[in-house]
Amino acid sequence: MSEELEPEEEVTDEFSAEEKGDKRYTKLINDDGKRYKLSGMYREWFLDYASYVILERAVPNVEDGLKPVQRRLLHAMQRMDDGRFNKVANIIGFTMQFHPHGDASIGDALVQLGQKDLLIETQGNWGNILTGDGAAAPRYIEARLSKFALDVVFNPKITQWMLTYDGRNKEPVTLPVKFPLLLTQGVEGIAVGLASKILPHNFIELIDASIAYLNKKDFELYPDFPTGGLADCCRYNDGLRGGAVKVRAQINKLDKKTLVISEIPFGRTTTSLIDSILKANEKGKIKIRKVDDNTAQNVEILIHLASDVSPDMTIDALYAFTDCEVSISPNSCVIENEKPRFVGVKEILCMSTDQTKDLLRKELELRINELEEDWHYSSLEKIFFEQKIYRELEKDTSTWNDQLAAIEKAFEPYRQLLRRDITRDDVVRLTEKPVRRISKFDIKKADEHIRSVEAEMKEVNNNLNTLVYYTINYFKQIKKKYGKGRERKTHLTNFDTIEASQVVVANQKLYVNYKEGFAGYGLKRDENVQYVCDCSDIDDIIVFMKNGKYVITKVAEKDFIGKDILYINVFKRNDTRTIYNVVYRDGKTGPIMMKRFAVTGITRDKQYDVTKGAEGSQILYLSANPNGEAEILKIYFKPRPRIRPIDDLDFGKLAIKGRTAQGNIFSRYAIHKIVMKEKGESTLGGQKIWFDDNINRLNTDERGIYLGEFQGDDKILAITKQGCFYTTNFDLINRYEGEILSVQKFDVKKVFSATYFDAEQGYFYIKRFTFETSVNSEKFIDEDSKSYLLEISQDAFPQLEVIFCGKHAKREPERIDVDEFIGVKSYRAKGKRITTFGTQSIKFIEPLDKEITVNEDNNGNTPDDSEAVQMSLL
Repeated sequence: MSEELEPEEEVTDEFSAEEKGDKRYTKLINDDGKRYKLSGMYREWFLDYASYVILERAVPNVEDGLKPVQRRLLHAMQRMDDGRFNKVANIIGFTMQFHPHGDASIGDALVQLGQKDLLIETQGNWGNILTGDGAAAPRYIEARLSKFALDVVFNPKITQWMLTYDGRNKEPVTLPVKFPLLLTQGVEGIAVGLASKILPHNFIELIDASIAYLNKKDFELYPDFPTGGLADCCRYNDGLRGGAVKVRAQINKLDKKTLVISEIPFGRTTTSLIDSILKANEKGKIKIRKVDDNTAQNVEILIHLASDVSPDMTIDALYAFTDCEVSISPNSCVIENEKPRFVGVKEILCMSTDQTKDLLRKELELRINELEEDWHYSSLEKIFFEQKIYRELEKDTSTWNDQLAAIEKAFEPYRQLLRRDITRDDVVRLTEKPVRRISKFDIKKADEHIRSVEAEMKEVNNNLNTLVYYTINYFKQIKKKYGKGRERKTHLTNFDTIEASQVVVANQKLYVNYKEGFAGYGLKRDENVQYVCDCSDIDDIIVFMKNGKYVITKVAEKDFIGKDILYINVFKRNDTRTIYNVVYRDGKTGPIMMKRFAVTGITRDKQYDVTKGAEGSQILYLSANPNGEAEILKIYFKPRPRIRPIDDLDFGKLAIKGRTAQGNIFSRYAIHKIVMKEKGESTLGGQKIWFDDNINRLNTDERGIYLGEFQGDDKILAITKQGCFYTTNFDLINRYEGEILSVQKFDVKKVFSATYFDAEQGYFYIKRFTFETSVNSEKFIDEDSKSYLLEISQDAFPQLEVIFCGKHAKREPERIDVDEFIGVKSYRAKGKRITTFGTQSIKFIEPLDKEITVNEDNNGNTPDDSEAVQMSLL
């Protein structure tokens, strides 16, 4: 393992007893009586130990993608292979001939390989990666190599061998793996001062990437986990250090009060996931009634919600506070040329593909040599019998060597027919044939065999000349033979950022003691303590003081704020719709100022000022308006000659500015009191909403499709490809599930036209209808599971084109004015059959150009909502 340390100088008896005593702790005596420095031993031997762990235990070799224990396991199983299953206990015992460590490490490695369902076929209870259940004892379970492993991993003729740890057997240095096995299986190992974590990738995608590389095309690789789930790989960084992959569980709404988890994040089990959910519930981060684990072959975790909890908000909270979302940090490290190296997954694939091509070349060259030998011996054998050279054996010669020399001489006239010289071994091999072979030798059959060998040699040479094309075909055959059932399990998507403070359950109550200046959720209740609002223990709070100072701080159990608290509440960062209306006095005798502003994002625990900062400034009035309301105040001035004692202050006439703005002067005279005259309405208008179809979420950041301005009771309509619809409010926490066809602002009067296939009747139908508000998903086509939606049109006057087929193929295509063909009815109506003839296609084409006619009332007026407009294609 390491080079022998050079001995120090021998210590002779000339040292004094005192000197010997000093040196006995700094020297160690070997069997030969020589001594070594302990510091040198530590430095050299520890590095040897660390190198051994890195090279021989924890980190995979880039050539075959295997750790040493995995390589020895597969080699042992190949030695034992007879097509039948072997007891795992027997496999472990046989592997110990090659692996110098205990049986536990071998058994664990074998179970991990078996659970990956690629190289090993298993029988018995091998555990469950979903639930975390362990495998049964080795004496109860069995295994054998898979057909894939036998095809791809082994070829003793091109394998490099070395002696085992005890020198009694041989083991492969690396196995000739002709596939990117390392990326398919993934690996994780911790060595001394080094770690490796390569995530698993999709079997089919790796083959496609290898083919793309051979065709000199670009490709991308992203992880695919056996547990499924959702993955955000935007920071994958090619699997190198510094990258991160966010993985989420697949959570769907079963109904309004039940969520179901059908896929879990990689590296988690149903048990650990449920534990994290229960812990979050105990801490008050989420609010659930109970959790049921129905996992068997597939994951099914049912989460029953409390009656007053939003399922959409709970899903976000599960991602924010439990293991339903985890971040995985890859660290792609491999052994290359006996040294560890950090290399990206794309380069690993390229190296693996190049090695596969090189191994295929070696196999072809080996096959050529075998065919050359076969052709040479077959040709030699044919001449030997056809030209009756075997009769030289019947002649009386003094020695056996003379007979062999005579046979060699008899071949002299035919040497030009051969491709290499005739050796003594060739002649000996010919003479070893039994006499019965001589009598039954078939010249015609020998010619056919030689021709077949020559044909195969031509094919192999052609493959060598077109090695890249041959390698591409090899990968295509692997994909065709073993790719079925290995489609991607993990859905790649972009995750939205979940603000924990926005989805956490309000598990505490915020109180304030205005007299003593304390605030928090742990104040003792007395006559001076007042309830403010519900909050969570991770919220921030905003506090305004009477002197105009304000601060944002994290809510605590009990915290001293100041004795002049004017206003306190939970603070929402980046909230642009909460507007603060303020009237303040600038200094002790200064003018009365008014301002409107929003507080979006500031530094926590830093003190800010609403006023100009003059000494003696004071806030006279403050209101917080969650939707930008602007009230009207009645201002009473202190009595003063020639001054109107009462005046109105309308905040609606005041522009909203930044929090650092000084404000406008309202008056220069002292104020006696301020009272509310009239509550105001929102001055912000509707909230502009966009729909991001990458993550199926709403946002106000102008990402995706603009839906419009929303306010009050406005709704959003979602239509799915399955022929279903539902409506929601415009809350940004909403999730839009299913295969979304359209998301838009709901208009109760908007007419839709839909074509669909009715499986029960066997015909295509069309219907015109308006949607209604529905919290639950409702079908607007036939309920039969085999019925399906063709198209849906939002045009005012849609036109349908029908092209016929079969025995009606000669019929001219028909165009249907849908507005005249069928009237507008409920979405529950069946609709009208389009045709009874065989159809090739039914599709909406350019709509008709018509004007909407509006009926006048008795006074000649038209309804506001029925104004005549020219409709055009949406």
